[in-house]
Amino acid sequence: MENATTALPRSAAPHAEKVTYAARNAPYWRRNLIVCVFGSFTTLVSLSMLLPFLPLYVQQLGVTSTSAVVQWSGVAFGVTFLGTALTAPIWGQLADRYGRKPMLVRAAVGMAVVMSTIGLAHNVYELVALRFAAGLIGGYASASIVMIGTQAPPERSGWALGVLSTGVLAGNLVGPLIGGVLPNLIGIRGAFFAAGGMIAVAAILTIALVREDFSLRPELKAKQAQAAASGGKRNYPALAALLVTATMVLLSNMSIEPIITVYIGQLGVAHNRLATIAGIVMACSAFGSMLMAARLGALADRIGGWNVIIGCLVATGLVMIPQAFVTEWWQLAALRGLMGMTLAGLLPSIAKLVRHAVHERESGKMLGYLQSSQYAGQVIGPLIGGAIGVHFGMRYVFFVTGALLVACAVLDKWAKQKAETTTAA
Repeated sequence: MENATTALPRSAAPHAEKVTYAARNAPYWRRNLIVCVFGSFTTLVSLSMLLPFLPLYVQQLGVTSTSAVVQWSGVAFGVTFLGTALTAPIWGQLADRYGRKPMLVRAAVGMAVVMSTIGLAHNVYELVALRFAAGLIGGYASASIVMIGTQAPPERSGWALGVLSTGVLAGNLVGPLIGGVLPNLIGIRGAFFAAGGMIAVAAILTIALVREDFSLRPELKAKQAQAAASGGKRNYPALAALLVTATMVLLSNMSIEPIITVYIGQLGVAHNRLATIAGIVMACSAFGSMLMAARLGALADRIGGWNVIIGCLVATGLVMIPQAFVTEWWQLAALRGLMGMTLAGLLPSIAKLVRHAVHERESGKMLGYLQSSQYAGQVIGPLIGGAIGVHFGMRYVFFVTGALLVACAVLDKWAKQKAETTTAA
């Protein structure tokens, strides 16, 4: 009788292991990662390729004065991030209820339609409205983070999110390069149709190749209901610190990006070379992040996400300071590339910790809030950078953002200790 009694837990153990979403999708996550990297790359190429010709399209739509062209171009570009920030938590919560794959398909199909429709805009108001719609309905990269962050095994999630981040960064890097060439070949409106076509390919691949086991058997639903009734595991101080850090990471990067051309001009670069040199400097940051994202994500799997986050925050804060003292553009480019490397470990590690700070049933919602925090940093960063540059000088932007990053490192050190104390208790 004793033998029979002790055998029950062993026979039930394999079944219990299969309860988790990650365990049920263990056969699929690698293939899904490949598709998500490709889809994130194509959607980010399509979104960022309009940077070189967006002001020209605004002019085509009837805006004539230079100041109005600049204003409407900024609104049309930034409104997409606002839309994504508003809806990311909603899509994440729906992913928890109905599955991750439907959210990927929704984002890809919706963006394919909207991006193509932008090429049919008749005036600048329609352009802004369609760009806003792209943010509301889109978010393929955000949906990919939710899928990969929840499907990858805990011991590989940092690496997987780092690889996914590499695809996003590559899309942001390649997009403007394509956008500088494509309109000359097929026209500005044709470029939007091509962008929609690229995203449509990602949609087809997502529908055909992505696999997900989301259907819950009755016994699994009972286990989730039991977990919900018990209150679950939430570490609110850690989550708050991670969301603040995500905002600060994007804020620090975007505080200088929109005005970096002006800063380079102050370094003595000729006016006819400003656009080219500014593009090179911006690309250095993205290229540095591409080189290190997967490596630092894997490091987070080995030594812990908190350690990577704190180390990268301090390193990035320190790299900010010498950027204020450069005298040549190539010095700034080298430092921005180094900064890209130190930034690369932050977002994958933050996503990894956010994913594992909450119960599986609400991981999509929390990763959605994480995306909103990042987009908030993208919106706030240029405003703060511009205000500091106007009132105190361009070089002070680096001092302020560097100090904010070091302050975040202190905050995360406290949050890490709080999390360890809670776990020990």
